[in-house]
Amino acid sequence: MSDWNTQTITEFRANEGKVGGPFEGAPMTLLHHRGRKSGHEFITPAMYLAHETDPNTIYMFASKGGAPTNPDWYFNLTAAGKATIERGTETYDVTVHEITGPERDRIYGIHAGRYPGFAEYERQTAGIRVIPVLELKRITTA
Repeated sequence: MSDWNTQTITEFRANEGKVGGPFEGAPMTLLHHRGRKSGHEFITPAMYLAHETDPNTIYMFASKGGAPTNPDWYFNLTAAGKATIERGTETYDVTVHEITGPERDRIYGIHAGRYPGFAEYERQTAGIRVIPVLELKRITTA
């Protein structure tokens, strides 16, 4: 996984936020987060869904490929309540807020409709866990 992440990060940065392979054409971001236990800094490539009308908001899906547990980055982001992301050629800070209930289901449904693998992840985790949806909102300075 580490080699895959390194290759994806390099490709993302070399191509203004675009990657090929199974993620070709998909909206990708690089999540910068600090381990809540280790204190180490991590960068995790992940797909996102842009908000319908707010260009400063994106949604992240803690699917972990349909695994029965949430990914570490989910715990790191929710513990910190903030993160830094690379999106396209921009790097900026965001607040992190978990979306639950019907709004979570609506947002997840949109993403799963565009990327059927996410519908499969939800089927794989049914009865085990609900895949978290996180709202990442750009921190703007006035």
